[in-house]
Amino acid sequence: MDGQDAGEYTPRILSILCVGDENSGCDMQSRRTMQSGTQLSYEGALRRVMGLADFERSTHSPGHSSFHLERMLLLMEELERAHLAVPTVHIAGTKGKGSTSALTAAILTAHGYKVGLYTSPHLHSATERIRVDGLPVTQQEFEAVVDRIWPVVERIGEAGGFGGVTTFEAMTAMAFVHFRQIEADFQVMEVGLGGRLDSTNIVQPRVCAITSISLDHVATLGDTIAKIAFEKAGIIKEDVPVVVAPQTEEAMAVITDVAYERAAPLLSVTERFSWNKRRSDMRGQAFTLTTPDGAYELETPLIGDYQMENVATAVAVAETLREQGVELDDSSIVRGVREVHWPARLQVLETPEEGSKLLVVDGAHNPYSMERLVETLRSNFSYQRLILIFGALSGHSAAGMLRALVPLSPQVLATHSRHPRSASGTTVAQVATELGMDVVFTSENVGETTRHALAMATENDLVLGTGSLSVAAEVTEEVQDIPPELYPYMSMPRR
Repeated sequence: MDGQDAGEYTPRILSILCVGDENSGCDMQSRRTMQSGTQLSYEGALRRVMGLADFERSTHSPGHSSFHLERMLLLMEELERAHLAVPTVHIAGTKGKGSTSALTAAILTAHGYKVGLYTSPHLHSATERIRVDGLPVTQQEFEAVVDRIWPVVERIGEAGGFGGVTTFEAMTAMAFVHFRQIEADFQVMEVGLGGRLDSTNIVQPRVCAITSISLDHVATLGDTIAKIAFEKAGIIKEDVPVVVAPQTEEAMAVITDVAYERAAPLLSVTERFSWNKRRSDMRGQAFTLTTPDGAYELETPLIGDYQMENVATAVAVAETLREQGVELDDSSIVRGVREVHWPARLQVLETPEEGSKLLVVDGAHNPYSMERLVETLRSNFSYQRLILIFGALSGHSAAGMLRALVPLSPQVLATHSRHPRSASGTTVAQVATELGMDVVFTSENVGETTRHALAMATENDLVLGTGSLSVAAEVTEEVQDIPPELYPYMSMPRR
């Protein structure tokens, strides 16, 4: 799931987000606190930000023309252009942009720089979206930055002429403001949706990168690789180097044309880098990466051949920064790749009961991602039976993803996550059945589904939770006893 997903709707702002009555979860004391200007609580901060129009969780999808940058630019003008205060790496793509962003930030952090990382969506807590040196901001820091931007958010929404600020715009502004406040040395900004009209695309980066492009969010970004590549290439700036991960010919042609038009130096990872895997198992992989600057002997906890592509892309970004005069030694690159932490991407979880069982979660949410996941399962894992916990968001091809999994002959447990756009477990079960898959359990609760899957698994089985990042997150919450962060007061975009 990307950072902005939209419904046909004119944005609006809620000046007071404690709406409704007892169902809003907002008591009279919290209303008095918000109105009196006293210390904002974390829950109060969440009410404000998550109560804005949230396209990520909208059940409708408008045309991409509904997005624009004017409101975001106006917001940042009133926040003293915080987006331009910190040297930036800007990363777009369909698959791997989050991993590449995390790897880039980890490399810079390993050298001793103070590094801000902005990604979306989050797994368990909104604080995860804004990280410094690999760690989410604290609840107190989250509160403080919401308090800082809120008068501007309200003012822009009421009098800016472009409608209300969205959740994603507010979060992006929060990241910019926080990274400036802490005097970060770098900020690594992951694009939410597309690139050209994404709220992050107001930066003037030192370098940008475009990871692998495939069909996703077709209702918003377009129904061909070329159309989607054009949106992703929208982050390319005049004279700013762009690192391009391995692409299809169609995508590469579009990116090359845009880079040429903007006189942006283009570094093709495919043409300039090569890698050779030395070792791979379910705990990680080791490989040799050869670049124009030399060869790196690398190890990473990230599993899958596509993660070697992401590592290569992040290293290319690091080397490009180094060419610009940024101090960055080889040992920092090696250490950053080894120490990166990016959960719910082919992550092996420890199960709580005695006689631990093999449980893996992955946020694959489109057919291309699922095909790559299947490749990695075949090459890195040994098991007798695949027990599949599967749920998907509406608008993401459940049939296409399940079709990719058919060759593994899984026993399917169809489920439904808390995400408002999640398809019902019954719908998922019907799609799987039509594909000839063995559906053994259906539930509208991921926790219940996870418990059932672990109960039926033996030590020789592999339990896999996938289909959306929200399913991966909720499986993790169940086995690691992580309290979910719920937003019953959210404002859904209206038609």
